Amino acid sequence: MTTSYSIKFKRVYDEAEDSDGIRILVDRLWPRGVKKEALSHHDWCKEACPSNELRKAYHANKIEFETFAKRYFDELSANPNNLTPLLRYARQSQVTLLSAVKSFEHSHLPVLKHAIIEALKLEDQEADGNNLSSPVCFGKDFNYWG
Repeated sequence: MTTSYSIKFKRVYDEAEDSDGIRILVDRLWPRGVKKEALSHHDWCKEACPSNELRKAYHANKIEFETFAKRYFDELSANPNNLTPLLRYARQSQVTLLSAVKSFEHSHLPVLKHAIIEALKLEDQEADGNNLSSPVCFGKDFNYWG
């Protein structure tokens, strides 16, 4: 069973479009200048975001991006239930991960997308073998950045 999942990124300040599909805010803190009732979104999955300690260390330039990405992936691996809502949304439709970050490339978003895709692949493989399990444990293999 090969399934393709569509996950894209968008800033919270950009207009919502029908092609966005399910819009999920994935920032630990509510974005500045955005009223809660004004943001067109389906859910806020702040538990799937980097911990406050990790986020602060990265923003203060105490750690490099590669270290941030590895530690964040480790946090997601240690708490696979935090990905469960995102996996469900990705199985339903196009998902747009919303954030206030200015640069997607060096943010938590590509790490989160990678973790979601890897977890979905693992679930699909297990389903093919009739070994359904939930929550997903996607292991400690983090070679996405290397």
